Amino acid sequence: MFLRPRAEALIACDFLAVDLLDDTKASVTAVIEHATRRSHILGATTHLTHESATQQARNLPLDLDESADRIKFLIRDRDILHPPKFEHLLSDTGITTVRSTVRAPPMNAITERWIVDCHRKLLDHTLIWNLPHLRRIPRDYETHHNTHRPHTALTSATPDQPLPPEVVDLDALRARKREPVGGAIREHHRTA
Repeated sequence: MFLRPRAEALIACDFLAVDLLDDTKASVTAVIEHATRRSHILGATTHLTHESATQQARNLPLDLDESADRIKFLIRDRDILHPPKFEHLLSDTGITTVRSTVRAPPMNAITERWIVDCHRKLLDHTLIWNLPHLRRIPRDYETHHNTHRPHTALTSATPDQPLPPEVVDLDALRARKREPVGGAIREHHRTA
């Protein structure tokens, strides 16, 4: 209940672990906007260090574009891969970092769900050759997630193309058939 009224000001991030074909492990940083369910891929690397995570924090306001002004909180887990500079860089842009409590995955459930979906629908069925290939594949899934996949939380709209706010009266658009002259002519018209 705390998150729903504040959804416009919330984003959440987490790391997505990926195994490459050359037996190296890679990490992809994903960010989800709570209100719109829009996903952002901040970067992918085979050596996630404090410096690379800090660079991804620098890239975050650029990735958010016009929604960066309304974002006030970032939810993240207690992963040691988030360096202290990560929080300081975000606080400089006006974003407060909120760490999830210990053993409370529902606190970051939207991002966790995106990661599970990405694994189940994409990465479990795709052989990732190398880092450039890894950088392209999640971005394609991000595009699919933001432009084509309907979201239940958005009343079956997509993050980039929301449904119109008003309800359309289908009876007003319905065509009625009329058959004057004993059925020799068929006319269709809208009901008034």
